[in-house]
Amino acid sequence: MWRGRSSVGDVKERVAELRFRSRSEHTLDAKGRLNIPSRFREVLREVYTETLIVTNWQKSLKAFPVPEWERLEEKLLTEGRQQPGFGDFVRYVISGVTECTLDRQGRILVPGSLRSEFGIDKEVVLNGMLDHFEIWDKGAWQLETRRARENFKDFEQGLSSLGIL
Repeated sequence: MWRGRSSVGDVKERVAELRFRSRSEHTLDAKGRLNIPSRFREVLREVYTETLIVTNWQKSLKAFPVPEWERLEEKLLTEGRQQPGFGDFVRYVISGVTECTLDRQGRILVPGSLRSEFGIDKEVVLNGMLDHFEIWDKGAWQLETRRARENFKDFEQGLSSLGIL
């Protein structure tokens, strides 16, 4: 396993190898702690740190490693200001930002305010999005995946332009 300092090219290869992939179902404990899957913890430990930035998004929470969050913030500061009416989006997303560090058991405490905003009570789904992951209420996740499956044809043009179809 890779543990040492390497060139920028080696680091980029390692980041590409270790991404947030797949999904898993979890149960929050009574305090609102969420167990982060070992494959996600490995990405954090090998590529980033054990600190996540968790914030509200459209239908779920998003959890970013700090460097990925900093890239997003920089885009919001530079390119976002050029978008008309974008201040509302920035206000919404930034208002939910919470720094969450993994405890010794590999859990984070999901703040009650964020849990209640998204109806996250007990059953959750964590979904990898390559450079970050999402935290969904299980019922909302099921509705979202059903919608995406039913509208899969809508993705064909984009997939084709990427050379995937």
